[in-house]
Order: sequence, then C-alpha cells, then structure tokens
Amino acid sequence: MKLSNDTREVLKNYSTINANLLVTSGNQIATMSQMKNIVSKATLPDTFEKEFAIYDLNEFLSVVSSLDKPELTLEDKHMTISAEGSRAKAKYFYSDPSVIVSPTKDVNMPESDVTFTLSESNLAQLQKMAAILKAPDLALVGIKGGDVVLKVCDKKNDTSNKFDIVVGENGSADFTFYFKVENLKMMSGDYDVSVSQKSISHFKNTKLPIEYWIALEPDSVFDAG
Repeated sequence: MKLSNDTREVLKNYSTINANLLVTSGNQIATMSQMKNIVSKATLPDTFEKEFAIYDLNEFLSVVSSLDKPELTLEDKHMTISAEGSRAKAKYFYSDPSVIVSPTKDVNMPESDVTFTLSESNLAQLQKMAAILKAPDLALVGIKGGDVVLKVCDKKNDTSNKFDIVVGENGSADFTFYFKVENLKMMSGDYDVSVSQKSISHFKNTKLPIEYWIALEPDSVFDAG
C-alpha cells in the first residue's frame, strides 16, 4: 500500500501528540498523549489491512520520506518499505502494542456549556502570540450577556502581557476555562469547538475528518448564575 499525503499529514500531527502509535486495521486511527489529556481520532483516505504498533512515529515518517514513492508491505512482525522502481527497501519492525499509550475506548463528551467556531487564522494567531509572549496559558473567558474571549496569558502572573480574540457574543454564563497552550496540537484548519464545565473540550475540524478532545486545567471555573 502507499501512504497518501493526507495520511502522512495526520501521522505527522499525531507525532506531536505522542511519539508512538497503535494503528488498527481499517481507515480510522486514534492517539492519546502520554499524560492522557489529549485524545484525537481521524478517518484516513488509506486503509490498513492489519494492526501494528510504531514506537517512534517520527523515525517511521523519516524512513518513509527518505524513499521515492514508498510502498508499504505489512508482514506479521515487520513491514517492508520499498521505493518505486528501485531495489532499495527498509525492513521496519513493529513495536510491542503493550508499551504503546493509546485510547482504549471512545471519549464520552458531556453536554457542552460553551460553543464557538475557531477559525484557522485565529488559531494560528493565538499560537504565534503565545510563542512571542512566552505565555503558557490560553483562557476562554465569558461574561453572562457579554463577549466570549480567547486570551493568551500567564495565569500565574497578573502583570504578564496578554493577547485577546473575541470568538463569541452574548455569553450564557460567567466562566474562565483554562488550557495549556502546549496542548493545542491540532492540525491547521477551522474548528467547531464545544467546552464542558466537566473539564473537557472538543475540537472538530470543519473540513477534515479529524477531531480532538483536550482536557481543561483544574482551576477552570463556571458560574451559570
């Protein structure tokens, strides 16, 4: 089988969430961060005929990228990665699935308390400003009847520099939901976002079949009033 560019982009993204990956048979894959605070699921344009585990996803992608038009042949304990029109090939062994951190069941997303759309440009701007300001936190702040704002900040420092983007109006409650900027590992794109006061959020790409569930920080607060 060949890996499409779309599948490679998903795998590249997943390598930022977790260095290892369990690939199940079929065209759906999922990953979970080592801290178990990020989960993602995607539907791929490619179908894998059998299950296998990769311990170092970045290494695997580097091997694939180093060969011209690579083709994967899945064996029992390893795969053969060969270059089209060449006798060059790599023998790449699977990992033991028991050492891979991966989701064992679907995420049960509670009823959402806040919903909004996060555009690709706003997401990129927030991540860029967080890097410039060296801000570790992203706060989703709402005032009942007022604006809903995403704020890049350092919640431990009241005098730290901040950057705000309004993402909604007429808030339904007073709330401050905190995320770690380092946990925002989504692929580029527009996202429909839902957030629950039960410490979890859901980011669903509006164009690609990929979604993420990201845990909120414990000091998040919600007051329906």
